Order: sequence, then structure tokens, then C-alpha cells
Amino acid sequence: MGAEAKYSVCSICDIGCQVRTEVKDGQVSRVIAHDNPMLANNICFKGVAAPSIHNHPDRLRKPLKRVGERGEDKWEEISYEQAMDEIAERLKKVVNQYGPESFAVSTSGWNTQVTYGTDRRFMNLLGSPNWTSGVALCAGNTAAVNKLTYGWFPMGDFGNTNCIVLFGHNPKKHSWTPIYNQIEAARARGAKVIVLDPRVSEQAEVADLHLRLRAGTDAAMCLGWLKVIFDEELYDKEFVRDWCVGFDELKARVDEYPLERVEEITGVDRNLIAESARMYANADGAIIPWTPITDMQISSTSAIRLHSILRAVTGNLDVVGGETLGGFNQSYIPETEISLHEELSAEQKAKQLGYDDHPVYTYRVAEMLKEPTEKVWGFPYADIVMGCHMANPSNLFRAMATEDPYPVKAFFVLGNNALMSYPNQHQILKAMMNQELIVAHEIFMTPTAMLADYVMPGDVFSERNHVADSWSWTTRLSLSQKSVEPGEDISSTYQFWKDLAKRFDFGNRFPWESIEDVIDHRLSRSGRTFADFEKTGFMEMQTPEFRKYRKTGFATPSGKVELSSSILKDLGFDPVPYYREGPALTEEFPYAVFSGVREDPFFQTGQRNIPELRRRCPLPSIFIHPQDAEKEGLVDGDWVELQTAYGQVTAELAVKDNMKEGHLRVPHGWWYPELRGQAELGGAFLSSDAVLCSDDDEFLDHEQGIPHFKGYPGRVVKVEKPELLNGEL
Repeated sequence: MGAEAKYSVCSICDIGCQVRTEVKDGQVSRVIAHDNPMLANNICFKGVAAPSIHNHPDRLRKPLKRVGERGEDKWEEISYEQAMDEIAERLKKVVNQYGPESFAVSTSGWNTQVTYGTDRRFMNLLGSPNWTSGVALCAGNTAAVNKLTYGWFPMGDFGNTNCIVLFGHNPKKHSWTPIYNQIEAARARGAKVIVLDPRVSEQAEVADLHLRLRAGTDAAMCLGWLKVIFDEELYDKEFVRDWCVGFDELKARVDEYPLERVEEITGVDRNLIAESARMYANADGAIIPWTPITDMQISSTSAIRLHSILRAVTGNLDVVGGETLGGFNQSYIPETEISLHEELSAEQKAKQLGYDDHPVYTYRVAEMLKEPTEKVWGFPYADIVMGCHMANPSNLFRAMATEDPYPVKAFFVLGNNALMSYPNQHQILKAMMNQELIVAHEIFMTPTAMLADYVMPGDVFSERNHVADSWSWTTRLSLSQKSVEPGEDISSTYQFWKDLAKRFDFGNRFPWESIEDVIDHRLSRSGRTFADFEKTGFMEMQTPEFRKYRKTGFATPSGKVELSSSILKDLGFDPVPYYREGPALTEEFPYAVFSGVREDPFFQTGQRNIPELRRRCPLPSIFIHPQDAEKEGLVDGDWVELQTAYGQVTAELAVKDNMKEGHLRVPHGWWYPELRGQAELGGAFLSSDAVLCSDDDEFLDHEQGIPHFKGYPGRVVKVEKPELLNGEL
């Protein structure tokens, strides 16, 4: 490694690839591949573009205070100290008037990286339960639901598995790159790959089996697989007998789904359903990796539970080649402990928005799991992937907009373009316009930041030291070294929360002066410091231990895998997974709209202002099958408006053979930084999929409150290209 190259954990997307950062004249000059051969392929063109992001001329470098009307995008520069003083004063005023629960935070740990749980620490000491994140829709909610079945969120053993099942997930060279590389390596040594996806995705093109199920029918497909596995006795009878509860109840439910019914629901031939179920169940080690697709459906809780049940009953849980239950890394204090969840009173936890009606990833379930979690994993709270103690975002934004069940009047958003990151964008705008204080901590002026009272410039991964632990999803620790200094008025999210705490009555509960001090604290469990860690290498992993449940049991109330969930039963929900049909298509809205799929150059709503990435995808596309395009009188390249009963988006039409008939696909997170000052909030309402999907009860998963993004009714009509989009990028 050259003198000017440092190890980095890239935070441009959610994967956290390990790369190297080079510096010239005090600026990041290049981001290049890792020097370890096992990691060298884990780099994509987003990571390579990091210098353009970190050195961008439009990057925020001075704190800004709003001087116009909210959303008018008029600002004055102020000092960091003035901004923090005023933010603290105004937050105290809100809390004193409305109570601590009137303060809410939306953030994304993927982007902020070094908060280290101190946002939750601040909120818990203050008394607010209303923290939420994009992980409520993606990975975090999956972690919470997995805990209902066996008390943790597993990671697939890609290196030894012989079968990989991808439910709509489509890892590619430049999207989820490490997962793509692991799938390719497994395939090269003979592992089978099964893809369940309405599209002929890149992964589906090379899969051993491809099941083109109707969007949003994952739960029904899993019930069909279990029908085959149970009827043909392909399950692990000893494990089910000794380590599972609720088998008879589950089997009774599965018997309601004979393959002819599953074929009718999913649109997949029953013989192919049976063949794929056998391939999975008979494999010597099989995995169902996490997928963002199953996260976002009207039967999401049941479908995620069914994934976990399939892992368990086929003997693929906590075994070589199957799904590993890592637990907390014993040499690194987890963010869960730093967050001080025990400091928040039971009374305040019960005020968490979503606690009563959609409780699965709220404090309500976390409290129910405390005792078994501590027994098995050594600590009463396990906030895996940040997703197990959250407020429900739809409940939160509804309360912000309507003040029901109580007022929420202060909203902080850090590394998260909240306006466009959750369903019902119109409600989110109304919610933000009803706030007395909004603070954004960002690296660019996003549509959300344009609505703030204060915008605080944030740092980036090349400007901070870090030891990444995947938020306890795995036990791996990865080194990220500071390469350059941030600007004088730029802060990390850790510094932001520490400095805010100083202005309240609990600054002494934030005893670490710097990021390095926090890392030293976290490493103290193994008697090391950050300086020690970076001298020893770039990554370490605990030696895996399999079938740990034989010593400890599972972290569930029964101590076993709960095929029928005692927690769901106690909450008044169906304890056994089921399939629920999504909103019906109509003559007016005849297409199933599939939203939330990302494009390779971008992560969520980011990077539209980075020239080398935007050139790869200059404008958003709505995808349609050729037969549907012909039926609508449309051709490739037409400009269209995709309409639902709740909103519409404008984009260019892409006619693709790989689309499933009767489906429309709309990408996630589109806005137009170049339209700042020309269109409302940088064109945030022109092409954003968040305006299309309702979060009314008929669209929501019961247990989590997750909206149905995978197959809601829509239509497409031809329009003229918006005049605003005719200029240069």
C-alpha cells in the first residue's frame, strides 16, 4: 500500500465495500480496488466516482439558516456554533411545549456511518421514541421479523452453499457488488441458483430455474414450497421435532395452499413450483439471502417469516452452507449498547408511533424479546441492522401532518432524503410544512434539506476513521481510515449529536471527545484501541461456531424456532404465516406497478448530480412489455405518465422483452438537482415513485405497516416530454 493510499469502507451505497483511497494535494484523487485479492473485485463505478462526490463544487461546506419561507430555498451562512446554539434552543422550546415525543429523527446509517448509536442515545436520554429510518422498508424490518422466528437475523454462508434462492433480488456487478461476486463464485463451483422474479433479470437469465411469479405473491409461493416439502417429507424431521414449535399449526395452514391454488395466485406452473422446492430442500446447504423485494409487500411479515421457516425446517439454520446466526461480536461493543435503550421509560416507549397498530419493529416487540435475547446473546436489546426499535414512518408522518395522536413538531433528518424515501410523498410534504423546527445534516442540498430551517454540512467516508461492524448483521470488523481532513464547519453525525447533548443536561453521558475515542471504547472489550486495530490489518472475523442453539436455545419466548409465533399471537395477529392479496387491478388501472428497483449508477435518491454517473442514466425510464406497449399505442422512447389513484410520475418509456406482461416498473428516487430554482424542490414531484403508492390501511402489511410497493394498480398514458427536462444536464 502506497504512502498516500488508505483503507476505506465506502458508504456511497449500503453494501460497504472495502476499497482504498488515494490523496493528492490534500484532496481525494482516486478510489481504487482493495489490495487483497479476495476483496479486489468489490468495487463499482459509484465507488470509483467518490472523488467527484467528495470534492463536488456544490457540496455543502457552511451551516445554512433559512431566511425565506419554508421550501423557498433561501439561506444565509452562519457559524457552526451559532447554528448548534439556535438548534438546541429551538428544540428545547418544542420539547417543553409538546413533550419529548414531539421530537422525531429520520436517518440512514448506510450514509452517516459513524453515528455509533448516539442519535438513539440522545433521544432515549431526552425521552423520545420516534426514531425511524429507511431500513423500516429495507433490511431493518427483515431483521425484526426474523427475530420472531428464531431470535436473530442470519447471513447466508455464500462460500459453502450449494443452492441460492433469490426472491426478486438482482445483484449485479455495479449493484450489491460483493453479493454478485459471491453468487458468481458459488455458481462457478456448481451451486444451483433459483430466481423468483416477474422480470427476466440479469440473475434470472443465468439461473438454473426462473419462476416468473406475479409481483407481490412471494408469500403464496413460499406456502407452495412448504406444501411440497411437507407432503414429500423433505424437511429435517429431527430438527423440527427437537427444536421447533407450532409445526401442526403451520402444516394446517400450508395444507390450505395446494399447488393448483398457488399456481393460480402466482401464475407459475405447479410443476415448476414443485421442482424448485425440491431443488432447494434437497441441496446440501442452501440459502435465501435477504431481499429488498419481500420487504415491501402487503404480506411482508408473513413472507419474511416464511423465508425464515424454510431455512429452519430444511435444516439450513446455523450450519455450514446454510444461514449463520452470528450474534454480537464479542470484541466490539455494539451500537445497541451505546444507544441506551434501557434509559427510555416504558411510558415513553409506549408512545412510539406504530407501537399500537403496527408493532413488529417497534419497542413493543423489543420489550417482549428482552429476556430471551439477553439469555442467548448476552444483552437485552439487539438492534440488528438498526431496524428493531423503530417508529413506523407512515404513522410518524401522519402525526407530523395531523397532530394525531399527538403533535410532532421537531424533525431532524441526517443522511436521508426523507421527503422521497417513504410512501405517500404528498403526506410527507404536508408533515414537514407543519413543523416548527427541521434540521438537515447532509452533504448536498436535497429536496428534504430545502425544507429545513438549518442545514448542517456533513462529512464523508474519506474524512473520518471508522471500524465497520455491519450493525451486528455479521461479526466482521472492517477498517476505514481518514484520508483527508473535512472542512472547518463540516461535522460528522457523531460530532453533531455530541455537541447537541452538550447543550442539554446530559452532555456528561457523551464522554468521548472524538470518533477515535468512541472506537477505542467499542474496542475496549478486547483491550484494544483504534490505533492497535489499524496496525493489525484491514479486517477480522470471529471464528464461526455452528449450531449454537444446542447450548443456548433460540432467543424466542419458547427457546425454540417458532413456526407459530407466540409474540404475534400475544399481539392479536395470526401467529401462522398467510397470503393476503394486494389491491385489485381495475379497468381504470389495469397494470401491476412494481416500484423501488434501483438503477446501477445511483443509491436511493443520491448521485443524480454526479456527471459521470448521471451520464450512464440521464433520465428515468418506465419499463413495459412489448405487447402491453402495442396495446397502449406506445413505442420505445415515448414520454409517458404513470398514474395511480394517488399520484403520477413522468418518465421516458423503455419497451423491454424481459418485462412480465401486465406489469410496469418504475425506478426509485428520481429528482433533478439541475432544476433547483426552476421546479418545486428540485423536481421532487416530477418522477419520484414515492408519490404513487398510498399508505392507507388497505395497502399496508398488518403487522409492520409496510406499504405494498410490489404490484399496486396503475396505468400509463402518453404525454409530451416536460419542457423543464429539455435543457442540458
